[in-house]
Amino acid sequence: MTMMLVGICSFASAQKQAEIKFDALTQDLGKFPESAPVQKCVFTFTNVGDAPLVINQAVASCGCTVPSYTKEPIAPGKKGTITVTYNGKGKFPGYFKKTVTVRTNAKTEMVRIYIVGNMEEGK
Repeated sequence: MTMMLVGICSFASAQKQAEIKFDALTQDLGKFPESAPVQKCVFTFTNVGDAPLVINQAVASCGCTVPSYTKEPIAPGKKGTITVTYNGKGKFPGYFKKTVTVRTNAKTEMVRIYIVGNMEEGK
C-alpha cells in the first residue's frame, strides 16, 4: 500500500503544469474626469510553467468593471492579456479600487488583479 502511494505521489509531481506570472497585479488608471468615465487598462501575463495555460474565468467585483481575456491556451513561455474596462458613469466621483478574480488551470489556480483610480467630479 505504501509503495502504491509513493508511486502515485511521484507520478503527480512529474506532471507538467502551467504557471501564471503577471507583469503587475495592480494597474493605476490615475485621475480622469467624470466626463470621460470609461477607462481601460491591459494586464500582461506570462505562462512560466511547462504546460499550456488556460484562463477558465475572470470575474469582476462589480458590474462597472468588465474583464476580457485571451481565450486560447497560452503555450509555455508565451504571453497573454486581460483587458479591464472600468465604467464610472453614474458612480460617485472619487477614489476606487476594483478586483478581478482570475481562475486558471495553473499551479496557483486563483489570482486577484486590481484596478485603482480617481474619477474627478465634473465642474
